[in-house]
Amino acid sequence: MLILSRWKVSVVIAATIFGILFTLPNLLPQSWRDALPPFMPSKTLNLGLDLQGGSYLMLEVDTPALVRERSEALMEDVVKTLEDAGVRVANPAVRQGGASVQIADPTKYDQAFRLVSRMPQPVRSGQGNDLSVSRADGGRISVAFTDRGIQELTMAAVEQSVEIIRKRVDELGTKEPSITRQGANRIVVQVPGESDPERLKAVIGKTAKLSFQMVDQSRTYAEAISGVLPPGAEILPYEAGANAFEPGVLVRRRVEISGENLADARMSNDPQTGQPVVSIRFDGQGAKRFGEITTRNVNKPFAIVLDGKVLSAPNINEPILGGSAQISGGFTAESANNLAIMLRNGALPAPLTVEEQRTVGAELGADAVEAGRISTMVAFVTILVFMVLAYGLLFGGISVVALLINGLMIIAAMSFTQATLTLPGIAGLILTLAVAVDANVLIYERMRDEVRAGRAPLSAMEAGFSRAMETIIDANLTTLIAAAIMFFFGAGPVRGFAWTLSIGVFTSVLTAVLVTQVLLAVWYRTARPKTLPIA
Repeated sequence: MLILSRWKVSVVIAATIFGILFTLPNLLPQSWRDALPPFMPSKTLNLGLDLQGGSYLMLEVDTPALVRERSEALMEDVVKTLEDAGVRVANPAVRQGGASVQIADPTKYDQAFRLVSRMPQPVRSGQGNDLSVSRADGGRISVAFTDRGIQELTMAAVEQSVEIIRKRVDELGTKEPSITRQGANRIVVQVPGESDPERLKAVIGKTAKLSFQMVDQSRTYAEAISGVLPPGAEILPYEAGANAFEPGVLVRRRVEISGENLADARMSNDPQTGQPVVSIRFDGQGAKRFGEITTRNVNKPFAIVLDGKVLSAPNINEPILGGSAQISGGFTAESANNLAIMLRNGALPAPLTVEEQRTVGAELGADAVEAGRISTMVAFVTILVFMVLAYGLLFGGISVVALLINGLMIIAAMSFTQATLTLPGIAGLILTLAVAVDANVLIYERMRDEVRAGRAPLSAMEAGFSRAMETIIDANLTTLIAAAIMFFFGAGPVRGFAWTLSIGVFTSVLTAVLVTQVLLAVWYRTARPKTLPIA
């Protein structure tokens, strides 16, 4: 065990160099890090929300609104499926959790039922059905989402929302946000360094579903609100400040073109008024569709709708064939930029409601960093004093050196992986120091037992390492299993604690065993002692 093999010495040297190089940037000011050569590591530890300060939001997917919207899409799919097969339908209706249609020709009722029953599952493939199809009175066919279908809808919406929110937050220039799913339909957003949660909500809370719909000119707004709406039309309100004359506008329900066809969206200024606007550019299919619509509807108003509110309803003066357009609506520079970010990264699949909101001040975060630094120093000094008193300056000092290398490797590994250090993570770091020393205690106590049994110093040292290894591996393996459970099933600070602890388990085994072994082997080959100082 105490043979100074090349691979052991190489591993110890490599681990020490890795720890120093990747820990060093954390000790240098920003100007020095910027001046480092390209081949030198420059990544630093990312401080979590509780250490740096920032904003915390817990969002919940509005499941009823999601199901209602998907039910409307389901009704359109059913109608299209039947009409494409030559089956005429009447009185299509949307109900909570599904839709129903009436078959105009009773002789085609069975055919229609078979066609609807064979419709592809709208959510995912897998065990069970997402839809249930049933016959209803009056020659109607009902289609409804099953409980499994609603569950799959919600899961898919949460997963998609997490990715869209991540893209939106990244474009704010925020460093290392934490966006995680919690439970069945909740999302936790932690953004270190962002002190304004209202700005966050303005960017990530909006669904940002953009659509272009023709204005219905068969009736005025006043006639529409006082009478029966024309078939296929609806009244949508104007966005606040978008129109000073009327609170809403009558538009056709049919979406001529949606935000799904956008290729880009940027904030710019109107060349005539100088006001902030959002310049959008469609993809190939969207540009073709936009050109066809504007060509057919010259001198007709066109409503630009965002999340059910009309931003503007400009008149189409001439065909727009370039695939580009502008959205105006009384924007400020910030609101126009936020809208561009949302449109550029896609619409959320469902509305999100804010269930919890917190702001951690920078001063509180600085206090937490200072408390963590002091607690770590106190823990280290206490361990140092204990090891020196218990095992002497030589063996205790070697354990402290291994502990220092262990600390360097933990910080280096977290900097290299860009893991986020939280206050519970500091607790995990302190616990790791204790676990690392525990391995040395096991080795040294086994050496003492072997010396008392009459073994020579070299034999006692070798037995100390070999016979303590099983206990060390068992102890660290159970710790690693516990950390893995906390990481995969926990959230937020719990995962930060588990990640730091997991890194510490690997580094502590390496340093407490291998580094200690190499240093003791060097001492033994140099001193050739007759007795062990710890005996």
